[in-house]
Amino acid sequence: MKSHGPVLAAAILLPLCAAAGPAPQNDLREFRVGMPVSALPQSGYGAFACANDSSRKIEDWQDYKACPAASDGLRAVSFRYDTGSDDGQTIVGGQPVTLALLIDDSAGVAGLRIETDPHTRLYLHKKAYLFALQVRARFGDDGWTCRKTEPTATEQPVGGVFVNEHCEKLTESRRFLLDRQLFRDPAKDLRDFTDATQLTILKAPG
Repeated sequence: MKSHGPVLAAAILLPLCAAAGPAPQNDLREFRVGMPVSALPQSGYGAFACANDSSRKIEDWQDYKACPAASDGLRAVSFRYDTGSDDGQTIVGGQPVTLALLIDDSAGVAGLRIETDPHTRLYLHKKAYLFALQVRARFGDDGWTCRKTEPTATEQPVGGVFVNEHCEKLTESRRFLLDRQLFRDPAKDLRDFTDATQLTILKAPG
């Protein structure tokens, strides 16, 4: 597999709004970390469910308390864009993704999680790790602290490319957690590989 590098990342920018700036700005569409659940949009979104238990469906954002709390006390509500398309995919930056809002006990949006969808077509799945480059281009390439993991016996390069890293960035108002992976287990089928990006945007501590 050939890496498309930052050229592709620059060509398809994320429809996200940078968190820095003098006025509050949205992080994705109408969503902003720190906003109250009562201010969440009432239309344009659907397929609400508990992200940590997808079998538990809910009617809308207001039912977030029906979802189990994680160890940090936050309740994750997954949702999709209501596009009316047959495939039901939610697209961000040209990449199919899954979305979840992380809601705290005070009915506030404490975080937003964006993950590339592993169940998409192979052509798009191969590019999932490049989504992280778009995130960095949009929120600023400076200020990230990254930790890379070396290949193991069960995590080997795909087409000569190996990626397994965790990055973090802290601004005055946001904490960004960015993970991306591209590797495969050589004992498994060639089409069975890990290629993913996960972005979590949280309120800055303090």
